[in-house]
Amino acid sequence: MKRLLATVVVLLTILSTVSAQWDFDQKYATELVKAGSLAPDFKMKTSKGKTLSLKQYRGKYVVLDFWASWCPDCRKDIPNVVHMYTKFHPQGVEFIGISMDTDAEAWKKAIAKYGLAYPQVSELVKFHDTKIAALYGVKWIPSMVLIDPKGKVVLSTVLSYKMERTLTELMAKEHPSTVCGTAESVTFAGSKGKLAAVIQKPEMAAGEKVPMAVIMHGFGGDKDADFLRLIADSLQHHGIASIRFDFNGHGESEGRFEDMTVPNEIEDAKKVYAYVTALPYVDVSRIALIGHSQGGVVSAMTAGELGSPRIAAVVLLAPAAVLRDDAIRGNTMGATYNPLDPPDSVPLFGGHNLGAAYIRSAFTLPVYETAARYTGPAAIIHGTGDRLVPYTYGERFHELWKGSEWDELEYFDHGFNQNQYRVAELTTTFLRRTFGQK
Repeated sequence: MKRLLATVVVLLTILSTVSAQWDFDQKYATELVKAGSLAPDFKMKTSKGKTLSLKQYRGKYVVLDFWASWCPDCRKDIPNVVHMYTKFHPQGVEFIGISMDTDAEAWKKAIAKYGLAYPQVSELVKFHDTKIAALYGVKWIPSMVLIDPKGKVVLSTVLSYKMERTLTELMAKEHPSTVCGTAESVTFAGSKGKLAAVIQKPEMAAGEKVPMAVIMHGFGGDKDADFLRLIADSLQHHGIASIRFDFNGHGESEGRFEDMTVPNEIEDAKKVYAYVTALPYVDVSRIALIGHSQGGVVSAMTAGELGSPRIAAVVLLAPAAVLRDDAIRGNTMGATYNPLDPPDSVPLFGGHNLGAAYIRSAFTLPVYETAARYTGPAAIIHGTGDRLVPYTYGERFHELWKGSEWDELEYFDHGFNQNQYRVAELTTTFLRRTFGQK
């Protein structure tokens, strides 16, 4: 298992390095006011003709959103900003939209069209002639600046996901919440020996039954990945139980990684399903499957094999249906081989071996054909910055499952490292809505 962990660390290091190359702040935010500096005060006219000053917000967190109605990137980003306002304003965060518009009517129409409920100000002069742009070093829009209650800059960025991630972490400190319920480690039989799992349960009244989510990690991963924990915690907070488990040959579960295949991971998933349906507090009519990467493929195919109504909802996180194409090309995680005559094992980086059974089964794996049998509610979440599994593989599941929810996260990589809180929120919101949870 230590070798497997080393493999995962190497992979995540590679992905982090690639993601860093796509950090647009390194190109477009270089002249924005720096974190730790005192935010310059200003007075500007609102869209309603009133005078607004930054100083009047002292004592609160404030987000300055630099935008313009004529800016395509700004218009595309507005839903993210509105989402943040809706989420964080009730927690005491103020938002101020600072427009680079010159046409007052176009500006006001955009405010109404997009439902911008927070104060909007503008000098109504050309972008590069505005005093506010010079004051804050704004050379690109959209740009955002977060200011703390003492008036100091916390973050300057052109990426809204960074702002949301920072606000989520700050508000968690400002308004700490306790996740009510319990967590316990369990083991039970899987396809290649015992499976290790963690069950998280919300607080329940005597005799109450709750929904259950089965959470599955990806190739080379394990149940303790940070964002899988975030999902489990979020679900528990909203009254949904979950079970995170290690597939055979992974983490704390028994079996050899070399013997792992997608079909025997599907058998593991079915063993987990059988285990949770026997638990007295589980509402067997509300069981969901959540899978990341290869775990997403396993979730989709397991849902297809078990069908509705046994599976009431599915959430796929960057589903790695590319694994079949990789096997056909003879290239898995950078390791090459002859797919028509694979060796008994293929060395992977980190000292682990991929078995021939994995390659042979992946070569003809009926991913979409099997998944198509599932007809229940589904959500697919994928990042456009995913270079391990291009987001088009997620799109195909969305097209396959008519009526499914599709969340395309711009710039997000395979591990959703840009803002894992958003993935947990999207997953939880979908399941709460599907299961009728508050």
